[in-house]
Amino acid sequence: MPKAKTHKGARKRVRVTKTGKIKFRHTFTGHLMSGRSGDRRRGLRRRGVLQSQTETTKILKMLGKARP
Repeated sequence: MPKAKTHKGARKRVRVTKTGKIKFRHTFTGHLMSGRSGDRRRGLRRRGVLQSQTETTKILKMLGKARP
């Protein structure tokens, strides 16, 4: 059986923490931010942490990592 390949798009967009959580950059932060409140902009600056176990499993599989 051939080796599994890492999904390059996923590799560029997410990071896996030591505990196996997925960190990602929020969407809608590129431009047109003046129409949003300061609270919202401040929240979007921080990295998001994926909450869904199902999505975490899918992304870890795309990255070629096993669940810890």
